[in-house]
Amino acid sequence: MEVVENVYKTREPVPHMKAIYLITPTKKSVDGLIDDFINKSSSRYKAAYVYFTDFCPDSLFNKIKASCAKSIKKCKEINISFFPYESQVFTLNIPDAFYRCYSPTLEKTKEKDAVLQVMAEQIVTLCATLDENPGVRYKSGPSDRARKLAQLVEKSLENYYKTDERSQIKAKTHSQLIIIDRGFDPVSTVLHELTFQAMAYDLLPIENDTYKYKTEGSGGKEKEAILEEDDDLWVKMRHKHIADVIEEIPKLLKDASSKTKATEGKLSISALSQLMKKMPLYRKEISKQVVHLSIAEDCMSKFKSNIERLCKTEQDLALGTDAEGEKVKDSMRVLLPVLLNKSHDSYDKIRAILLYIFSTNGTTQENLDKLIQNVHIESDSDMIRNWKYLDVPVISSFVSQQNKYIRRDRSKEETFQLSRWTPVIKDVMEDAIENKLDSKDWPYCSRCPPTWNGSGAVSARQKPRASQREERRSSARLIVFVIGGVTYSETRCAYQVSEAYTSCEVVIGSTHILTPRKLLEDVKSLSKPKDMVWMKDE
Repeated sequence: MEVVENVYKTREPVPHMKAIYLITPTKKSVDGLIDDFINKSSSRYKAAYVYFTDFCPDSLFNKIKASCAKSIKKCKEINISFFPYESQVFTLNIPDAFYRCYSPTLEKTKEKDAVLQVMAEQIVTLCATLDENPGVRYKSGPSDRARKLAQLVEKSLENYYKTDERSQIKAKTHSQLIIIDRGFDPVSTVLHELTFQAMAYDLLPIENDTYKYKTEGSGGKEKEAILEEDDDLWVKMRHKHIADVIEEIPKLLKDASSKTKATEGKLSISALSQLMKKMPLYRKEISKQVVHLSIAEDCMSKFKSNIERLCKTEQDLALGTDAEGEKVKDSMRVLLPVLLNKSHDSYDKIRAILLYIFSTNGTTQENLDKLIQNVHIESDSDMIRNWKYLDVPVISSFVSQQNKYIRRDRSKEETFQLSRWTPVIKDVMEDAIENKLDSKDWPYCSRCPPTWNGSGAVSARQKPRASQREERRSSARLIVFVIGGVTYSETRCAYQVSEAYTSCEVVIGSTHILTPRKLLEDVKSLSKPKDMVWMKDE
């Protein structure tokens, strides 16, 4: 492989080389392919080997056939229309699905049904890649989104396994696919998280998984670090609490520096830079440690300046109890100090107001209007009001009181006082593995796979062993898909549950990955007309 280039962009011709095209079956991608071979005398490459990530419509295939068939040596659909974000996390990379699924402005159009169909087809390519034909179930609720998507996935699975390359009808495997709507757990989307990955993406300007930082000194240069699976230290640290990270990384750095007597006393970023020059053999290892120490220190700086005071309030509102386990009697009294504190910005105040509303299953119209007016957030009030489009009660009603998931008792689990909240999705994962999900609330669209029908094959909870990953390959798999985005705290749960239940691997995915600020902006946009909302190219 010489070079990787974007089919949409202008590229230098290399007529003596053959090109491999890994593209989506869309008009834009196909036009990019055709443009490279439109004139035989000036073709950009010697020949093309084309791989589509999904089924290519006849109209596009015929267009290629008519334009540049002689230049194409191979054309194949490989069914990988999803993005493996982490080892147990995937996305469909369609963030505008949030607007298409939830905006009331599209209620009378076919946009929602169209995007659900696209999502179903993409989810099927994930199942095919994993060689799974799972039992499909969903969380029933006030909206029909999860039910519709579950039915579309089930139908697409049936069609796929009737027409796969082996022309065999594949029986249901020992796996389960659960589809959940984003409004199922709104709390986890706005709460300040103190685990390393979730905290960093919430508080720091990380774009496209790239963290920018400056080296110390007068001539400090801006550098970039990509936070990815290939970074062993990132994978090791990302789900740990920031308090543990701040303690562990300096220890690793001291271990590295102890290999020479190059540093004494407290380690600083500048001292470590000098250390790297003196120890070229350990440069890569120390460089990673420096990056993650820098991220952790940036997070702690934000935490100490403002976030620490918010966290206790948020935890008390989210759980309805304080750190001592005493029930919160007056949620408004808990909220008020945050709203009166001038050092908190409007985003943090909106997040606190939302947690208050979620904790009380909605508030009165009068109370909501007063909160918005007194905090001076009229221009951003739709960040609060528009949650109703996700079927989250903003204004209280009797119906909203009936729609709460019964939580597991985690009061005896060891945790940090400012990190007592557990995402609801972790309860769902554990209940699914232990076969405790009520079939009335979590109906199947298909026959229940044998592993999950009460046989107890995946209900034994054991301590993780070194061979657990190999064990899981021949055992059950739980796939969880969230319509409308998934948070980093929820992706963490997939790893935690997989470690606790050795006989089941949990894979989690969504239309896209959420951060609190981006989600609030998306919620605000729901009431805007489509032409005022930026949409990703088809």
